[in-house]
Amino acid sequence: MKQVVQNYKSGELTVLDVPVPGCKPGGVLVRTAYSLISTGTELMKVSEAGMSMLGKARSRPDQVAKVMQSVATNGVPATYRKVMGKLDSYTPLGYSLCGVVEQVGAGIDDVKVGDVVACAGNEHALHAELNWVPKNLYTPVPDGLAPRHAAFGTVGSIALQGVRQGEPQLGEVALVIGLGLIGQLVVQLLTASGVRVVGVDPDPARCALAENLGAVVCGDPASAAVEAGVVELTDGHGVDQVYLAAGGGSNQPVELAAHLSRDRGRVVDIGKCRLDLPWNAYYEKELDVRFSRSYGPGRYDPEYELAGRDYPIGYVRWTERRNLACFLDLVARGRVDVEPLISHIADFDDAVTTYQSLKDGELKAVAVLFRYPEQEVEAAAPTVAVPAVDMRPGPARAARTPVRLAFVGAGNYATSMLLPHLARREGVELSTVVTTTALSAANARRKFGFAGATTDLDAVLGDKSIDAVFVVTRHSSHAELTRKALLAGKAVFVEKPLALTEDELAGVLATVEESGNDRLQVGFNRRFAPLLQEAKERFGARTGPASLRYLVNAGRLQHGSWYLQQGTEGSRFAGEGGHFIDTASWLLGADPVSVYATAPSGNEDLQVVLHYPDGSTATISYVTTGAPSFPKETLDLVADGKVLRLDDFVRASVYGSKRWVSSRLPKARDKGQNAELAAFVKAVRTGGPMPVPLESLVATTSATLAVHAGLAGGAPVTLARTR
Repeated sequence: MKQVVQNYKSGELTVLDVPVPGCKPGGVLVRTAYSLISTGTELMKVSEAGMSMLGKARSRPDQVAKVMQSVATNGVPATYRKVMGKLDSYTPLGYSLCGVVEQVGAGIDDVKVGDVVACAGNEHALHAELNWVPKNLYTPVPDGLAPRHAAFGTVGSIALQGVRQGEPQLGEVALVIGLGLIGQLVVQLLTASGVRVVGVDPDPARCALAENLGAVVCGDPASAAVEAGVVELTDGHGVDQVYLAAGGGSNQPVELAAHLSRDRGRVVDIGKCRLDLPWNAYYEKELDVRFSRSYGPGRYDPEYELAGRDYPIGYVRWTERRNLACFLDLVARGRVDVEPLISHIADFDDAVTTYQSLKDGELKAVAVLFRYPEQEVEAAAPTVAVPAVDMRPGPARAARTPVRLAFVGAGNYATSMLLPHLARREGVELSTVVTTTALSAANARRKFGFAGATTDLDAVLGDKSIDAVFVVTRHSSHAELTRKALLAGKAVFVEKPLALTEDELAGVLATVEESGNDRLQVGFNRRFAPLLQEAKERFGARTGPASLRYLVNAGRLQHGSWYLQQGTEGSRFAGEGGHFIDTASWLLGADPVSVYATAPSGNEDLQVVLHYPDGSTATISYVTTGAPSFPKETLDLVADGKVLRLDDFVRASVYGSKRWVSSRLPKARDKGQNAELAAFVKAVRTGGPMPVPLESLVATTSATLAVHAGLAGGAPVTLARTR
């Protein structure tokens, strides 16, 4: 197998062929999928190896002290031979990885061959194709967590242990000095703990990154903005805790910590920086200086790390292994986002050039991963099934007029966006409205001219004169009401979403197969919008892959809205997202094959990336924090040297060899409801096909469900077609 090694005497760095480690009892043999370069610790080792002997001695005074002790004990010749022998040997690099269990040693019963695990340890989680890892230095990776994200487990545990040492409490203010890899993780962990964070780093790009990940304000150590931010956040008292995540020989971090701390604040050293504590400053504030030892309790204890003897949880709550599992759980649940920290992913075979680029400064990076081509852990990525429709067609319905419709539900959307169009349409008879309260049914009957009003759904479904049923109720009831109406032989128009879970979707399709009734339409109306249809026609056919951007400025919901009842009605995107996915798929002429979703902590904003079979992508930015005065929906489609632009269904344009702009502004935004209803009524009247194929409705619903799965797992979700 191959392993990255370095000769500390000469500084030589190479990928060496070495024997495969044996699978000893008490551990597992792991084939690496991704390993993480610690751009702090490892680059320090690489840089030291390139120094002269005097430079090495100056950089490691602790080792010089050991040498002097050896001279006193063993004499100069023996010590010289010992030191030179150790220096002129290959040493490993790496201590954080994710891989697949290839072999299980005796005494291990918590994982099996094929399981995905995250591993820690500078002797066990090396940049190597295979590693033997003892029990307390690995932990299973949560389902759905991407292997490249799980490879952050060890550095995440270091940051987590540092935060634990600071004992943060809700509402406190913390200062993080050094916004490298560890510092960025500390910022996110503190933010997730309800702590407001100020960051310090001389690199503006790292400051901007930390602010995007939750810090309130960041700046250069000498920046007035940092001190002003601390004064504003703490009413001039100073921060409650300081985390030293910086390296180097400057004493500025500990001096700044004292200056910006409150009386009796806490200072936690996580990194390896100079610690000449200014006595007066630390004494006068009686600052509590603490050290964070690597990944947590158990570190450097051979009984724990090698012999596998765990500490009882009642005495030691957070050990190395429990910290590792905790951090992975936080990433899997979206409380910590490591994807923005990944600056570069290099093939393992390019390890030497990657280290050299980092050392020379050509590659500016927060985190760099090695990817091992022999083992891609695709099994860890979640999938959402896209059920295939396998049905026996029912008898064709003879055309007839009028088409008699029943409505189940008469809420705001039904009475404002659907019924006004249907009430005016020739060849349509509004037969019966069904609601849960008598008064709402009576109001709908009076306003729109329904022949009857009732609270008895079964009576309506049993009425053979009714041709189609509209399901316009709360989201949690859509799938079940659709099933009942299909079984009753009705054509069904159900407002989005069709289903809130994979099981609900499977139940609807089972009903289609059982009944032979596929007369189903979901209220995805935007593809029917006249302005968008004209723009698509003007854009024309395409030959290459397209890039689509859809910004949905959804805005905040009013207090008390039933959309906020996520426990029963699903998330807001689960209810609305199908609109935008369907529109993208219609414009691109295909159904998506994978979905990636991410969300910043603390709000409902989403970024959803859809991939299509021909390489096209659609990015849906669903935001609730935008300005109310900005248009709700804007869309851009780019392909083949052409651009289609839609501005909130008010104006459209196409840029290509010729430019087209919609000739006039419509009197009102037409999002396609009227045309959609006309197409549905025509299909019911003539017995022709439904306006949107059932396979497309299923694919859009599955993709919408995959957004939730992607948020939970932090990885792209494959949309797997079933047969």
